[in-house]
Amino acid sequence: MVEIAIACLSALWLGILTSISPCPLATNIAAVSFLSKKINHPQLVFWSSTAYILGRMLTYAILGTIIIASLVSVPVAANFLQKYMNKALGPILIIVGLFLLDIIRLNIASFSLSHQKQNALAESGVKGAFLLGALFALSFCPIAAALFFGSLIPLALKSNFGIVLPLIYGIGTGIPVVIFAVGVTLGIQSLSHWFHKLAKFELYTRKITGIIFILVGLYFTWHYIITVRI
Repeated sequence: MVEIAIACLSALWLGILTSISPCPLATNIAAVSFLSKKINHPQLVFWSSTAYILGRMLTYAILGTIIIASLVSVPVAANFLQKYMNKALGPILIIVGLFLLDIIRLNIASFSLSHQKQNALAESGVKGAFLLGALFALSFCPIAAALFFGSLIPLALKSNFGIVLPLIYGIGTGIPVVIFAVGVTLGIQSLSHWFHKLAKFELYTRKITGIIFILVGLYFTWHYIITVRI
């Protein structure tokens, strides 16, 4: 029971951290603000923003589930993971931790939509907003890619109930955006001030998470690689 709770909370936290990371946070704020300018009725703004959030959440959940199910269902991959997952997890966590601490940096060419296509999707209502969220979710920045592929997927593969974790991760990515969308709908003017504070909060939490990842990675490396060879 404790293992389940830790895994679920870890997946939720990784989702929240992904959503408040600089690149996804900027994309989310821009998208929700963009939707609010394109739609005059507050109720439609709320529902379009909700559809955008669900589009991101479900994309992360479906993508993670497909990757995990594919790896587990292939006998060769399943046997490899069962034999080497603990050994691989240490170096993976260390590398992800270095990414989170900005010690390692990598430029990834991300997927982007033209302004015209964004306009067309925003003006097409709830369905268009959902598709906009799904497409933006596939635009992985380095930090988001490290958290999703380098942290969530290994965590899910190591867990017996890992198929559920991408959904929880997706929910985590939606929480900060829900708060912003509600604020836009209610016409709260001080949101930029709060999101400036959130950006600072993200920096500290990302650094702390990076240090934890490195420490856990060092433990796994010592326990499953070094001590086995001694």
